[in-house]
Amino acid sequence: MPGALLQALCLVAVIEGLFLFAAPGLWRRTMEQLLQRPDGALRRLGAVVLLAGVVSLWWLRL
Repeated sequence: MPGALLQALCLVAVIEGLFLFAAPGLWRRTMEQLLQRPDGALRRLGAVVLLAGVVSLWWLRL
């Protein structure tokens, strides 16, 4: 289990790095737009992404 968690965290780092490498301007503009949003909106966005990730993991395990 700890190995799988480390692999998942490494994959997140690869994906984040890919966005920064491939489109740094787009990434910067996106982050600037997110900074303009209120905390509640960011919390809802985080909940949606979290739920999508959990559902995806559950679906892939079947």
